[in-house]
Amino acid sequence: MAGNSLTERVEALEAFRAEVRQEFEATRQLIREGDEETRRQLREGDEETRRQLREGDEETRRQLREGDEETQRLMRVLHEEVVERLKVISEGVGRDARPRKPRR
Repeated sequence: MAGNSLTERVEALEAFRAEVRQEFEATRQLIREGDEETRRQLREGDEETRRQLREGDEETRRQLREGDEETQRLMRVLHEEVVERLKVISEGVGRDARPRKPRR
């Protein structure tokens, strides 16, 4: 390159510059196309995620309903047990509240 004239060196630099610009533009185009593909993939992924969330929400609601029903059943059992215990306690208190006959 030392033997080239200034004009030749400037022309070579301009050619190199044009080549770099072409490559840069080609790269930008690939990125744009890639961005479109990436956006499409993201949209598809978003749709799949939403579908899975809906299914998960439905399953969660079903489990909550089942859990609520079980909780209510257990609450009824416990309530009945408490009522029975209170009856037993009140019967015992009633017996103890009677005056005792003195022993002879």
